[in-house]
Amino acid sequence: MEENKKVKLPENAHRELKPGEEYQPLLSPDKNYPEVTPWSVSLGLIMTILFSAAAAYLGLKVGQVFEAAIPIAIIAVGLSTTLKRKNSLGENVMIQSIGSCSGAIVAGAIFTLPALFMLQEKYPELTVNFTQIFFSSLLGGVLGILFLIPFRKYFVKEQHGKYPFPEATATTQVLVSGESGGKGAKTLLISGLIGGLYDFIVSTFGLWGETLSTKVLPWGAAVAEKAKMMLKINTGAAVLGLGYIVGLKYAFIICCGSFLVWLVIIPLINLFFGGSMVEIGGIQQTISQLDADMIFKEYARHIGIGGIAAAGIIGIIKSFGVIKSALGLAASEFKRKKGDAEQEVIRTQRDISMKIIVIGILVAILAILLFFAFGVVDKPLFAVVGVLLVGIIAFLFTTVAANAIAIVGSNPVSGMTIMTLILGSLVLVSVGLKGTAGMTAALIIGGVVCTALSVAGAFITDLKVGYWIGSTPRKQETWKFLGTLVAAATVGGVMIILNQTYGFAEDSQLAAPQANAMKAVIEPMMNGGTAPWLLYGIGAAIAIILTYFKVPALPFALGMFIPLDLNLPMLVGGAISWYVGSRSKDQELNNARVEKGTLIASGFIAGGALMGVVSAILRFAEVDMFMKPSPWTEPIAIIPYTAIIIYMVYAALKAKKGE
Repeated sequence: MEENKKVKLPENAHRELKPGEEYQPLLSPDKNYPEVTPWSVSLGLIMTILFSAAAAYLGLKVGQVFEAAIPIAIIAVGLSTTLKRKNSLGENVMIQSIGSCSGAIVAGAIFTLPALFMLQEKYPELTVNFTQIFFSSLLGGVLGILFLIPFRKYFVKEQHGKYPFPEATATTQVLVSGESGGKGAKTLLISGLIGGLYDFIVSTFGLWGETLSTKVLPWGAAVAEKAKMMLKINTGAAVLGLGYIVGLKYAFIICCGSFLVWLVIIPLINLFFGGSMVEIGGIQQTISQLDADMIFKEYARHIGIGGIAAAGIIGIIKSFGVIKSALGLAASEFKRKKGDAEQEVIRTQRDISMKIIVIGILVAILAILLFFAFGVVDKPLFAVVGVLLVGIIAFLFTTVAANAIAIVGSNPVSGMTIMTLILGSLVLVSVGLKGTAGMTAALIIGGVVCTALSVAGAFITDLKVGYWIGSTPRKQETWKFLGTLVAAATVGGVMIILNQTYGFAEDSQLAAPQANAMKAVIEPMMNGGTAPWLLYGIGAAIAIILTYFKVPALPFALGMFIPLDLNLPMLVGGAISWYVGSRSKDQELNNARVEKGTLIASGFIAGGALMGVVSAILRFAEVDMFMKPSPWTEPIAIIPYTAIIIYMVYAALKAKKGE
């Protein structure tokens, strides 16, 4: 907007308001601005398709789905500036809000549903098709939107200044600063090309190793063989960028969880139980004959699952006050007459009518019931049990997801989904649904819940962005449904293509680590076996102890659960973020450097993931250009990896105040 050129957010945007003080957004509540236009809707949907494909590839590869809001915001600003569109700020918020459906829907789908493809290889009678993926993603996404809207005022307005909203902060700054010239688009383009080319060379040509471990050194190989102790790091640009955005504090906590598992628990399992006989893949061997990776997959990872489940329960207990307050605010809407409500509520605080929300939730629940009854299970009782599990668990965990996003900017949706699978499997088995039919039902139930929580968590970011800038919540909420529909269709098609190209086995290029964990949870429970409750219990105990000492249990437990090589680069990225943001005594300059680093990291993420999809398409077309590995393939990776780290630091430090 012309009137918003060279403006910044008000100084009270990030602090708690004083008694009687009001926050005034950039777009005046007393005026109407272009928001929903053919340009914003069409570009938002294009972003949804592109980033759904990119996020699906990256998420299946590393078990983490990047937040698409920042790169989409940069693209929207860059295009608006290039095309010299006037009054574009409201449109750009809408583009970002619609487009960010991509990452949310992808997370819900890829953390659970690839397990169906894995199980299908072992149990041919198990069916999996596009319809199941599409409706699981669509209905879960719709439910997540509807459950989140009653909590909007609580998280976004009533708790103003109490939550940092890191992702929303970065996205808002991109949108606002873009109105002063759009230089961020150039930074994103350059870093996107660098990150995309870097990851394309690795995934398509294999010019250097994607993972670097201590086993490349003679002493490291000996320690890994005898003590089962090792360190390893993924050298990809996209994962490095993800770590930068997460930041040093939480990256360090996550890595502490990894260090506990890989440097303490795995060696101890080998030390005390190394002589125990186990059967892995039909082969009898002792634990001491397994490598550290296999001990992690078969045993240590379950400790992380227990920790995530316990942290989720603790989060629900802590959120009872939030639920009560938010529902109280929502219920007050029913007491207003329609005419009075329109006059009293200013434009920037207008939500979809609570009556429509309630009706929508009932319709969504009915649609899920019909989906389960005719597309998943063969008995009405099983469908009713399934929809009750979805409704209750998704509603309770909505506040946990929103809290996590508001505080740390990342949604622990995979951990909450694992807990859903554990509870769901126990309930389904108790009513007589087991075997392959039970596995299918449990995973699709988990997929619906996972998508609902993922969408709810991501949507609170969009609504906070709109609150700071001055968008109309009702418009964001309404058009979010269309973005969800398009994202669900896209991820269904992409997932089937990637499965046909790579497969989702643990040793494939798309190992789908989260879905593999889901498979490991439900398969024994649905075949008359039991879950590793002792390991879950150890993880739960660790989470409780951490909570007692006021250490964030959820990121620590995620570190115990996610493979080490995917956590260490997050620590490197977080360290870069700290470094560039602490070199000057001028805090404004530090902030400018961190912000530019965020743009570079976003470019790495978007470029690397998009080129990963291009690489997948080439392989799907049977264009194989991957080089034969040599003894130097892995160690030589340190050179290009160091180069992109130096580039990120150097480019960020060149930032100037006011850019």
